[in-house]
Amino acid sequence: MPLPDGLVVFSDDWGRHPSSCQHLIRELLPRYRVWWFNTVGTRPPRLDLLTMRRGMEKLAGWSKPSANASVDPGANPTVVDPMMWPSFGSRSGRLLNRYLLGRAIRRAVPAPPSAIGVTTLPIVADLIGRVPLARWIYYCVDDLAEWPGLDRSTLIDMERRLVEKVDAIAAVSERLVERMAEMGREATLLTHGVDRWLWSKAEGRVPAELEAHEDPWIVFWGVVDRRLDTSWIEALASSLDRGTILLIGPPNNPDPALERLDRVVQTGPLPFECLPAVAARAAGLIMPYADMEVTRAIQPLKLKEYLATGRPVIVSDLPACREWKDACDVVDGTGEVFSWTVLRRLEEGVTDAQRDARHRLDVEGWDRKAQELEKVLWSGGR
Repeated sequence: MPLPDGLVVFSDDWGRHPSSCQHLIRELLPRYRVWWFNTVGTRPPRLDLLTMRRGMEKLAGWSKPSANASVDPGANPTVVDPMMWPSFGSRSGRLLNRYLLGRAIRRAVPAPPSAIGVTTLPIVADLIGRVPLARWIYYCVDDLAEWPGLDRSTLIDMERRLVEKVDAIAAVSERLVERMAEMGREATLLTHGVDRWLWSKAEGRVPAELEAHEDPWIVFWGVVDRRLDTSWIEALASSLDRGTILLIGPPNNPDPALERLDRVVQTGPLPFECLPAVAARAAGLIMPYADMEVTRAIQPLKLKEYLATGRPVIVSDLPACREWKDACDVVDGTGEVFSWTVLRRLEEGVTDAQRDARHRLDVEGWDRKAQELEKVLWSGGR
């Protein structure tokens, strides 16, 4: 196969939140021309604050020149905000989005291309065979059918169609590899990487608005939604006689009970570049996910970030965490067990055995993960 002209990527908004796909593509930018398409349509439209906020962000993006694909030919990546109908839930919506996305690709990507399409989302299933891309790769990062708040039935249908059509698949967890096998396709396991230098150096500043919260800080970062086990957080909060549990990240319909818990603060999203400094200030980092189908499938990006900070790490017993149980505390039990484990680790600190086990992160860099993705880009074919 000849060297591709580049990669045409369909994923979350570039620069909005640092996703695994963005980390991988950043590593590939020196070797590939990249066109990155910001997409919408995984959630059913609702009249709520989150939907309105995202709608305003998208309208602002569509008002930029890149919405019409009049983009800087020298930029890498070229970020395109294609105009899209905000739902794929109807036949007419899918046909409209097929037309809009197809037009945006033809305008943005030079022809004739030998570019490879890479997608983290099944909503491009209708484009395969209809736009001039050499081949397609599905980078499966989540069980979107089980993710809270998404358009489940539409995503299930479109993912099955996508899996049938793509040339190769990479999946971030064993459960997602199994899910692809259930649909008749082999997938390469490609777990997340980490920038160990970034997280160990703790550069940057703690945002001033956090300084009002009492030490010690017990920190979670990520989307604050129904995947979090409220009973575990409640048990931990009730056991504290001082300190603050900081839930840092964008809210997505979280359990309202979290608002009523003493010593629990939802900060909303913070700039990514300040998180290493927040982690260095924290007494401990937690990941209290409930045992659910969606959490059993995830490969939490934050897990290796947590471990790289050198701080105490306490997480729930999920498949993705078990291979790191020698490097942190993996809890399988009640909220009381979780609370006791957190308090013990905060008192005793990281053990020598945990510290030694974290040296395995040395071979988990994003540069190596990008090389694994390159093998998938070139692999197989149908």
